[in-house]
Amino acid sequence: MKIFPAIDLYDGKAVRLFKGDYAQMTVYGDDPVAIAREFEKQGAQYIHVVDLEGAKNGVPAHLHIVKRIAEETNLFVETGGGIRDMQTVEKYLAAGADRVILGTSAVTDENFLKAALYTYGKKIAVGADIADGKIAIRGWREKSEYTADEFFAKMQALGVQTIICTDISKDGAMRGTNLALYKEIGENYSIDVIASGGVSTIEDVRALAQMQVYGAIIGKAYYIGAIDLREAIEVAK
Repeated sequence: MKIFPAIDLYDGKAVRLFKGDYAQMTVYGDDPVAIAREFEKQGAQYIHVVDLEGAKNGVPAHLHIVKRIAEETNLFVETGGGIRDMQTVEKYLAAGADRVILGTSAVTDENFLKAALYTYGKKIAVGADIADGKIAIRGWREKSEYTADEFFAKMQALGVQTIICTDISKDGAMRGTNLALYKEIGENYSIDVIASGGVSTIEDVRALAQMQVYGAIIGKAYYIGAIDLREAIEVAK
């Protein structure tokens, strides 16, 4: 299993939200690029970068930071947040991103999703952010009509290879991840799933790895010292 330490960007800083609530934001660093370099120093090979302003407003605001992370580290950079047209996809890939995540646009604009998949294939991932059984959009502030099952079935049919799946109720809460959800997805779909939200302990990492989940995102647990990144990477192997 691959470990993706996460940087959420807002106003140029590395932050975390509690359950997606922009009113409950904690700043963990003024220099996201330095944090990315520290991830690499601790053995990380991958990084998950989200532009929270982009997710909220539909206009990415941190392309320059993603570009610097790509240039100043050897990390595999996966990034999303407000990427809603082909021009923006192209800008991120040209800036050095290895994989671009489509969230709201994957739900609301099927033609764009199809075009992105056709043009860039496995460089396109989709975000499935689940709130009360439904897929949430626009920075988690709205719910779509899709159930998680309906959405996963549709994404698999369209040829999506990687989905970042977040249980919003677990995100930033430090109460464990939704193992039952990832087990069910693994049994029903042949998509590479990256587990996100509530990965709080080494036991969570171990359990996900034993379920042969493709990847796990570690956010708040790293920043508050609840998970040692080096240990998580070793356990994931």
